[in-house]
Amino acid sequence: MTEPEPPVPVDVPAPPPHWEADIVAADGGTVHLRPICPEDAEGLVGLMERSSDQTRYYRFFGPMKRLSAKDLHRFTHVDHVDRVAFVVLLGDLLVAVGRYDRYPGTDDAEIAFLVEDAHQGRGLGSVLLEHLAAAGRERGVKRFVAEVLAQNSRMVRVFQDAGYHSTREYEDGVVHLTFPIEQTEDALAVAYEREQRSESRSIARLLTPSSVAVVGASNDEGKIGNAVLRNLLDFGFAGPVYPVNPGARHVRGVPAYADIESIPDDVDLAVLAVPADEVAGVVEACRRKRVKGLVVVSGGFGETGPEGRAAERQLVAAARASGLRVVGPNCLGIVNTDPEVRLNASLAPMIPGRGRVGFFAQSGSLGVALLERARSRNLGLSTFVSAGNRADVSGNDLLQYWATDPGTEVVLLHLESFGNPRKFARLARTVGRTKPVVAVKSGRHVKIRRGLADTSVAVPEQSVAALFASAGVIRVETVAQMFDVGTLLAHQPLPAGKRIAIVGNSTAIGVLVADAVLDQGLALAREEPVDIGADGTPEDFRSALQQAIDDDGVDAVVAVFLPPLMAGSQEFGPALRDVARGSAKPIVASFMSTEGIPPELTVPDESGLPARGSVPSYSTPERAVIALAKVAEYARWLRRPVGELPELAGVDDAAARELVRGVLGDTPTGRDLTDAELIALLAAYGVPVLGTRTVSDAEAAVAAAEEVGYPVVLKSTAPWLRHRSDLGGVRLDLGDADAVRTAFAAIPSGDPVIVQEMAAPGVATVVGIVDDPSFGALVTFGLGGVATDLLGDRAYRTVPLTDLDAAELVRAPRAWPLLDGYRGSEPVDVAALEDLLLRVARLADDLPEVLRLTLEPVIVGPAEPWHGGRSLVVAGGTASVGPPTARVDPGPRRMRSPV
Repeated sequence: MTEPEPPVPVDVPAPPPHWEADIVAADGGTVHLRPICPEDAEGLVGLMERSSDQTRYYRFFGPMKRLSAKDLHRFTHVDHVDRVAFVVLLGDLLVAVGRYDRYPGTDDAEIAFLVEDAHQGRGLGSVLLEHLAAAGRERGVKRFVAEVLAQNSRMVRVFQDAGYHSTREYEDGVVHLTFPIEQTEDALAVAYEREQRSESRSIARLLTPSSVAVVGASNDEGKIGNAVLRNLLDFGFAGPVYPVNPGARHVRGVPAYADIESIPDDVDLAVLAVPADEVAGVVEACRRKRVKGLVVVSGGFGETGPEGRAAERQLVAAARASGLRVVGPNCLGIVNTDPEVRLNASLAPMIPGRGRVGFFAQSGSLGVALLERARSRNLGLSTFVSAGNRADVSGNDLLQYWATDPGTEVVLLHLESFGNPRKFARLARTVGRTKPVVAVKSGRHVKIRRGLADTSVAVPEQSVAALFASAGVIRVETVAQMFDVGTLLAHQPLPAGKRIAIVGNSTAIGVLVADAVLDQGLALAREEPVDIGADGTPEDFRSALQQAIDDDGVDAVVAVFLPPLMAGSQEFGPALRDVARGSAKPIVASFMSTEGIPPELTVPDESGLPARGSVPSYSTPERAVIALAKVAEYARWLRRPVGELPELAGVDDAAARELVRGVLGDTPTGRDLTDAELIALLAAYGVPVLGTRTVSDAEAAVAAAEEVGYPVVLKSTAPWLRHRSDLGGVRLDLGDADAVRTAFAAIPSGDPVIVQEMAAPGVATVVGIVDDPSFGALVTFGLGGVATDLLGDRAYRTVPLTDLDAAELVRAPRAWPLLDGYRGSEPVDVAALEDLLLRVARLADDLPEVLRLTLEPVIVGPAEPWHGGRSLVVAGGTASVGPPTARVDPGPRRMRSPV
């Protein structure tokens, strides 16, 4: 195979740091990828020696046994621009290499791979292709060319299945492939699908081990190693358990081993309960033993401060280099209730029964209490993971696993921070289409700044709200609400709407429930609650419930019951359960007694899982209604169409990019845009702006006023006077030259003044872009005015924005009625507002360099032509640009950097 002759590199620049990454392979193991360097010569020789004759023949089209000194130098010395190569490492072993060489004077580059036989089938070729394509795009390469022997069908599939649109030619037994490497939706979808399979398998290796070793197992009842081993044995783990303790022959009656390498059989999972300073040595031993995963319950890492965080990063780096995923450190552990596994590798002695709920909790110390709460609610779990310091495995990894886990139908998340918020939003949106995701996010008002929290991603509250709303995550405010909602989702169907019927034996309680229904934004299906009376029988209760279920005008039923009012109350539970089992509509109950939840409401089915139709019962009716409201909103999100990204007329994104590049070319660190630059930027996206001129003296102001047309407005450009008519910075409705001169003289500060045409009366609104360094831009909308600023009445959505997102964003502020004909006023042109939001969102998506944009005021009037043929105009604004803070291109697959 002929390759381009490389130039001799001179003053070779270092490759960008982001080209190095940890990767999850297709089998769930981990590897490390980085740019090649001259020191890799020995590793490349070893790769050639370990590769079979066939593998070398497929790569070099001939029986090449070894590389010549010239070839070895050429392969290991690249310029990271026209010649780029990546190596894949497992520990210190170089197991794969991929490269591209640009054809001189073209945008084309030839690509080739070599993967060691023992590591073929792990998806390393696909990973190398993704990273080489990303590097090529950065370096201006447009197309890749590959020549593959026809019998090398596996490599042909690597190229054809990558999502790129390739052309294929065949000549003399060689397949010649050419494909553009621009990031397409198809290529991105393929990468996401492969990422999901790989990360799911990596978690499956942790949750479904065939054998477990407890390193640090102890006979001392006060040691965590004793607790982990006891819980593994008591829960009935389906495979062998190996205690590791160099000072004991037996631990809890089980033969012990001096170290993990002394165990004669394979070990899939190692639980580490040793002091922090011993963990590194154990990880190295696990690498040699070829353990597949680690759970580190030991503390003394990132939660202790900078030195602990450094040790934690070293732990994760060593584990990943050895092919291992890590849960923890400082974690409670992991649980799998599948009867084929029965894994309780945790510090929690009492585990909820088997169920359909997957549960992720970040906190180790809180985990025991959370599991006990779930157990008290009869909420069965499929799997549970406490990530502790979340150094490696995070909630995103569990979402990947639960997305395709048949044993999990509901996901519960207790989050303290985000590792990768943008990825979380993508995954939650995907999972939420088939399995509800319920999340409680702590730290809404108080931020803890110690230990690990110093390096966690702190996401502003409005960003969390926008993220959850766009992803369909059911957000709850408390742990109690999380279990309330999870119990309902696990046992009952989703409601088809928000019309609620109330059935009970007390009118007083029924009225309280009705108030709660309306307070939560639900609707009453009937004017009054159904009251069977204090002397009602179980059959009366059953009949009233069945009538409500059979009513086409009812979407869900709240059953409230006061057992002390009558004898024989134990018969009412079965009546409720029997109706629920035959119902396609959800039923929630509140049996308001000191006896708690009637046990007959939740019974197992033949599989041992809680039966479908089991009725969740709550201590108060209000809790039942809140849970039902959360679930009804999720059901509405599911029914809601996904929406479209509409084509927008009059958009010149090329002109906008040129403008922004020009600004950053002069000021690389960024700056505020001038009024003229902002007007040009908005014009490029078809945003209607009032006629505006900037002047420095009174006569120029008069000339500008005559040009834009009277009446006009004068505004100071001084930052402290913008939008401050109370301080004299804004002068309105100036009808002639004398009024302009007088107003100009009265404006304080002496800064330049904006002369702008006067907008017709309308409603003032505010539209903007807020850049969040964690996951990109948010579009914000609200009404103008001091009151809405004071109350924080702003709504946020993540970019990109669909047409349905824009419609919801306009209607989200509490002050929405002011736009919709409040008190007999004429409704404004809502469609024009939605169009503006879509244009601003497109601007934010196209130009990540725009870090802040505020359009204030945006004046909107009635739908018919109102101001110069327009129903909406922008009367002011500010913007700043700078280097992007969030990577817009999702880039090739990579694991999250250790925190």
